[in-house]
Amino acid sequence: MLKKILPVAVSAVAVAALAACGGGGNAAGSGSTGGGAGAGDKALVMGFSQVGAESGWRTANTKNVQDSAKEAGVELKFSDAQQKQENQIKAIRSFIQQKVDVIAFSPVVETGWDTVLLEAKRANIPVILTDRAVDSEDTSLYKTFLGSDFVAEGKKAGEWLVKDSEGQSAVNVVELQGTTGAAPAIDRKEGFAEAIKAAPQIKVVASQTGDFTRSGGKQVMEAFLKSNPDIDVVYAHNDDMGLGAIEAIEAAGKVPGKDIKIITVDAVKDGMTALAEGKINFIVECSPLLGTQLMDLAKKVVAGESVPERVVTEETTFTQEQAKKALPSRKY
Repeated sequence: MLKKILPVAVSAVAVAALAACGGGGNAAGSGSTGGGAGAGDKALVMGFSQVGAESGWRTANTKNVQDSAKEAGVELKFSDAQQKQENQIKAIRSFIQQKVDVIAFSPVVETGWDTVLLEAKRANIPVILTDRAVDSEDTSLYKTFLGSDFVAEGKKAGEWLVKDSEGQSAVNVVELQGTTGAAPAIDRKEGFAEAIKAAPQIKVVASQTGDFTRSGGKQVMEAFLKSNPDIDVVYAHNDDMGLGAIEAIEAAGKVPGKDIKIITVDAVKDGMTALAEGKINFIVECSPLLGTQLMDLAKKVVAGESVPERVVTEETTFTQEQAKKALPSRKY
């Protein structure tokens, strides 16, 4: 039976530099310098497979990784999986054939990676997981995981709702889940469910995937509004689905943030703007700015240095007033 990576927080001190934590384009870069970079003045070569460009978070994450690679002098071979696991597996195999020095990727889903990661291990190419974890009993297939604690994010969302719902007799919640099988979708659902156990009046009356996209969030919310006339709260696994839900709620003649409260995860600029305007009520941050930490980790693992098994980014939450203060200096 497969074992999931435990969300144990590890201090980022081991990696240096705080991160802030959500891409497009085909493989880029010139010919590989071959495995075992670090010798002479050859640049370290990283193969990076991104989930896709399904959200504002992902676009910001891609740009940050690309910019950080340039700043760190890392040659980046980039591939966009377009949210398909088979595309990521092909990209990883291509990186292995090109003999890159290190492979990093954000898995589309949690399972089904053992075969290709074993190929990378046999080729002596270290692998770093970014943003999303994999579900495997063989933890030797990757060197480390860099990203957020998604269960904790779900808990923060649920804890806010529990506090906000004090004194109410019934609170009907609809949940817009992320991509089926993806780590953040599984974990954010789990964390939220755990937190609301403390308030039996809160019930999730409908839960469906919106695939982390704005269009998906809008479509699913439209269906929820037709099948569930008494919705009090929307819990969206990311800002984009929450923004899509806002469109559906307004089209139905209701006021988002008042008639139906909205909780989301990410804190990208569009989501924060909606929060500042009162259309979203609470956002749990998930920072996409992982690039600097990723490049530091890559250089360490290629050099044979030990790194933590898990590096968790430091993140916060935002209310309407906090969003108004944070927006002017928001980088994404």
